[in-house]
Amino acid sequence: MPNPQLNVKAFFKGLFSRNVINMFATAEGLLTQQDLLNSDGLQEVFATNLFGHFLLIRELEPLLCEADHASRIVWTSSSNARRSAFSMEDIQHRNGTEPYSSSKYASDMLSLALNRHKNSQGLFSSVICPGLVMTNLTYGILPSFFWTIIMPIMWLIRIFTNTFTLTPYNGAEALHWLFLQKPESLDPRAKYHSLTSGLGTNYTQPHPMDIDEGMSEDLYSELLDLEKVVRKILSERNADKEANGQRE
Repeated sequence: MPNPQLNVKAFFKGLFSRNVINMFATAEGLLTQQDLLNSDGLQEVFATNLFGHFLLIRELEPLLCEADHASRIVWTSSSNARRSAFSMEDIQHRNGTEPYSSSKYASDMLSLALNRHKNSQGLFSSVICPGLVMTNLTYGILPSFFWTIIMPIMWLIRIFTNTFTLTPYNGAEALHWLFLQKPESLDPRAKYHSLTSGLGTNYTQPHPMDIDEGMSEDLYSELLDLEKVVRKILSERNADKEANGQRE
């Protein structure tokens, strides 16, 4: 979630509209980010939130996909994971201003694809949303005095919307709940939300994800192709290092 910038005009417009609760809950239209390329030539947000995890899963497949036991992967997604921010023609979101939203929607799709390909091998994938949690990422968007002013409003809004978990402890509710369930009993098309009532009671609730199975399959194929390209580049880079070392 790199250096998010607040759209002040959208903020004040939404603050005095009927969409105010949804605006705070999803940050839709509020935040834009400037993404960068990493040393491997990949978009940083894409690499950090999605592709790096995908490579890790691929490396661990011999351990995760064993017939004698069930393994699980849990993706921490977001209510900001919106289909409108993602494009199959630009999976790294090179040309947009919402790389965070795009990467989180892509992780939702990847979870569905992993279930389709790996459930028969004992690997199960789930998605959670922690709700609106106030952390140093959130506090970095606006000056600290602003949050001091607005926090009473945030607590007040929580009376009307259960997605305002606000604290990391509350936001972890769905993660904790998932680990107490049998992975094969969970709905692969659901996102499990951490929710907190106005009285402070934490609970978990599944919500269906807006995902097209064909698109999730296309993304999975694209990531496999990208993995081959990246591995080739890294192999060539290591070969060059070894050659330079021998010459030295």
